[in-house]
This record gives sequence, C-alpha cells and structure tokens, in this order.
Amino acid sequence: MVNVTELRPGNYFIDEGNLYRVEDILLNKTAMRKMVAKVKVRNMRTGAIVEIARNSGYMVENIRLDKKQMQYLYDTGDALCFMDQETYEQIEISKDRLQWEIQFLKGDEIVEITAYEGEILGINLPAKVALKIVSCEPAIRGDTVNKPTKPATLETGLKVRVPLFIEEGEEVLVRTDNGEYDGRA
Repeated sequence: MVNVTELRPGNYFIDEGNLYRVEDILLNKTAMRKMVAKVKVRNMRTGAIVEIARNSGYMVENIRLDKKQMQYLYDTGDALCFMDQETYEQIEISKDRLQWEIQFLKGDEIVEITAYEGEILGINLPAKVALKIVSCEPAIRGDTVNKPTKPATLETGLKVRVPLFIEEGEEVLVRTDNGEYDGRA
C-alpha cells in the first residue's frame, strides 16, 4: 500500500477495483486543509482518462505489470495474434482493445505486451514507427505559406499530413502517441 501523494507518472495502482496508470499528479495544499492529490489517470481496462481527487493519507495498492516482448503475426478478423519469441506461445488480443494501436502495426513488429495477473491489458508501441506512403496528392506549386502540408494515406490505412516534398512510395516516421508525421525514415 502506498499513500496517494507518493504516486508519480508511470506508476500503476488499484483503487476501488479499477486498475490505473498515473498520467499526471497535482498536489494542492492550502492553509487550513489537508493536502489534496488530483491524479490524472488512465483506466488500463477501458482506456478512459479521468481525474480523481483524494486527500493525503488515502492509501492505494501499488502494483507492477508483467511486460513481455512479443511479435505481431497477423490479423484474424476480430483479433490480433502475437507470438512469444522464446516459447513460441501465441496469444490473441481483441481488436476492440487495440483500436489506436492497429493503425501502426503492419506485420512482424516486436511490441511489448502488458498484463496483470494473467489478464492482458494491451500493448506498448515504440515511440515512432516507419510506414510507407501508398497514396498522396502531388504538391501544388506556389503553396508555400505557413509550413504547407498535404494529406497522405499510409500502408496501414492511417491518414496523416506530410510536408509537400514527400512523395508516394516513401517511408516516413510517424509518432505513435498522436499519429503525426515526424520525419523521413
């Protein structure tokens, strides 16, 4: 058990039966009142981000998640299949749990699977992934004011805005936290 005021971003804990990851924490202490911790958390089962407020002295159960490197193999239609590189054990994770992550998986990537007591919570992607552009509009001559960009569709179906000099068939780096163009691969 740990006091809620001792939590830091990246910590995992259980409160009222929910499994949370701390995204941000703000400690507020006024003159005649106990310290209040406003904790911005992500529910690891639903993916929802909420803010909870607890008084100093409130105890939560601090936990550690199991993390394992696995290779993405294929899409079964309603789930994604991953394989452990050491034991060759395969697991399937429902597409409903991986709506955001699917946009960055093209096949054979190594990802980190997170689990808690055997319950698979999701996957952690690398900070950036290299994806090939399958279609984009040609640049319009003279359209060069305020960092011009054009829409592009990547091999996974993700649509991003890229600079005018990027052409169809090139590989670009895309950030997995917000889905934006980051540079050439």
